[in-house]
Amino acid sequence: MRVFVTGASGHVGSALVPELLAAGHEVVGLARSDASAATLAERGAQVRRGDLDDLDGLRAAAAEADGVVHLAFKHDLMASGEFAGAVDADLVALKALGEALAGTGKPLVSTSGTLMFAGLGRTGVEDDRLPGGPRVDAENYVLGLADRGVRTSVVRLPPSVHSSLDKHGFVPTMIRFARAAGVSPYVGEGANRWSAGHTLDAARLYRLALEGAPAGVVLHAVGDEAISLRQIAETIGARLGVPTKSITPEEAPAHFAFLAPMVQSDAPTSAARTRELLDWKPEHPGLLEDLAEEHYFATA
Repeated sequence: MRVFVTGASGHVGSALVPELLAAGHEVVGLARSDASAATLAERGAQVRRGDLDDLDGLRAAAAEADGVVHLAFKHDLMASGEFAGAVDADLVALKALGEALAGTGKPLVSTSGTLMFAGLGRTGVEDDRLPGGPRVDAENYVLGLADRGVRTSVVRLPPSVHSSLDKHGFVPTMIRFARAAGVSPYVGEGANRWSAGHTLDAARLYRLALEGAPAGVVLHAVGDEAISLRQIAETIGARLGVPTKSITPEEAPAHFAFLAPMVQSDAPTSAARTRELLDWKPEHPGLLEDLAEEHYFATA
């Protein structure tokens, strides 16, 4: 299968491209910089220069492919406080991909997140849906394409997708904040929970979805269903040799910046249906085990 991958040189993409190539697929990766293009070429992928704003390029690449995996997101905009702009760009890009694939029966695997279901008061499952909102609109659009002749699936990533490939995610950001402040805090009692998943397990799930997921399904790339933020903060503090303490919600923005809402979110998540549907089973270390390794704490 000739697979067009956006975000191919990013965190999950850096695991997905080798996963696809090893399974015998041909990969065309979207690259917006010379460095990304060089990285993809070194990994054995073909390179298509462009970005999420190049809508004609996205349509053409999708039309030429046998399947599409959409991983790209403007994380730099999100980190700078322009989350709404990143969300809007994601939806516009997906509509360009969807227009090119409509009526073809080809697979489109897109990306969403489990944090959108924070505060349910129970463990989130694949059947959970929201009527609209940031990133929700993109998920709902992709799922709706199943009625327009596209074999769509959405992989919801947990707030921590962790491994040695994770350089800029929520956990390494928390580590940088704790190192700079000399303290690793949690908010309130720190009893709120995140789910987590290993990058390599997530990459395998994207491949399985591309190859055989039925149209219109949601999949959860979750290994750990629920880890308290206090556990995460205490593990980070122990590894850095800095104290751990509780802070108030009012103090959270000063320490966590754009992450403040996320570190207060309670979003335990199940992947039971995903495991059964695609015979997918996480095989790599969980988050706390991964945090015991050196890669998250090594400094240049």
